[in-house]
Amino acid sequence: MEIVKRRVVVTGLGVVSPIGIGKEEFQESLFTGKSGVSGISLFDASGFPTRIAAEVKGFDSAKILKGMDVLNITSDRRAHFANAAARLAVNDSCIDESLLNSFRCGVTFGAGVHTAISKEDPIMFCDFQENVSDNKSFNFESFSRNLSNSGELSVIPANLGAVTVANQYRIKGQCYTPISACAAASHAIGLGFRAIQRDELDISLAGGYDSMIFPFGVACFCLLEAMTKKNDELTEAIKPFDKNRDGFVLGEGSGVIVLEELEHAKKRNAYIYGELVGYGTSMDAYRVTDPHPEGRGASRAMINAINDAGLFPDEIDYINAHGTSTPKNDKVETKAIKEVFGERAYKIPISSTKSMIGHLISAAGAVEFVASILALQNDCAPPTINYKTPDDECDLDYVPNKARDLRINTVLSNSFGFGGQNSTLIARKILE
Repeated sequence: MEIVKRRVVVTGLGVVSPIGIGKEEFQESLFTGKSGVSGISLFDASGFPTRIAAEVKGFDSAKILKGMDVLNITSDRRAHFANAAARLAVNDSCIDESLLNSFRCGVTFGAGVHTAISKEDPIMFCDFQENVSDNKSFNFESFSRNLSNSGELSVIPANLGAVTVANQYRIKGQCYTPISACAAASHAIGLGFRAIQRDELDISLAGGYDSMIFPFGVACFCLLEAMTKKNDELTEAIKPFDKNRDGFVLGEGSGVIVLEELEHAKKRNAYIYGELVGYGTSMDAYRVTDPHPEGRGASRAMINAINDAGLFPDEIDYINAHGTSTPKNDKVETKAIKEVFGERAYKIPISSTKSMIGHLISAAGAVEFVASILALQNDCAPPTINYKTPDDECDLDYVPNKARDLRINTVLSNSFGFGGQNSTLIARKILE
């Protein structure tokens, strides 16, 4: 017996990002190639090898979240990002909030490490010069020991964003929090998509939220040598697919989308941004700290998503790449795209929005999927800014430095997580 999959559409977009809060501001910055990178202001990062990040500026949680319970529950910046993006998405969808108060509505948010350090902790603002040698590495063992001995290290539940949103809108359906690193938000959107397809839900608030811009978070990525050390270049420091790339900068924020079953959306005359048609996942099972050198997991996630959508590779018009600006990822992702699309890979516009917003870790897939939906809506591919020097191993069309108008019917968005967890989403213009 063939199972009929219900159709799922996008009816609301909410975003809190380093280049804009809200759909309109984010869209304007996205297509003009604005960078959100600046010096770290959330703590004293003077002793770290990387001292720049893409912070959310001008975020007034009291203003955006006025009247919401989360303000009384926690002061956690990340949870406030999640609730703000959810409110923006719900408002954008023009949905009657009474429809959310139901067992037919769910919440699925990707999240990450929720370590919290008290602002009173001397570790929070200490001089890390003792742990840094030639500004390239530091004594992580000493750092960890000092942090543990401080007694100020606490853990906030990783599901805080999802449960506070669910409680705010009295959502009674599924409530999940995938924790799959940089693929978490993409996995969350995929889970919401599947639940509606299977007639378990009619509505899903799906996305992700994160901020790793605090001492322990920055220290971890410095240890992995995944971040750029070009602190003096600021807005030009992160350069995906460029020959001179040397890593990313951390970003922060949240992206939330409202997913609905097609007929449910039509019944309330909702504006439809596009249809989510494909979701594919895979696992590299290669090495915890490195992607598979041939991109086997990445290519399998794309193939699975294309097959799930019932499409042919030739029908993909634009790719929003994972594009981290690390030497390994960009080379491997390029190989994976060639494996999936063959010679046509050279004709597909590809961009990395991380060049503007940095790497939002567990929120990355959601904010980048919002960017993909806006590309679909506007028939415009966002740029990969800071692309100056071609790399022989990254030789595809990365939409360098300037947005490009073109007909886009189908978009593919990649998210490849630390540890080898891969996720791909595909959306297209609505077909009646």
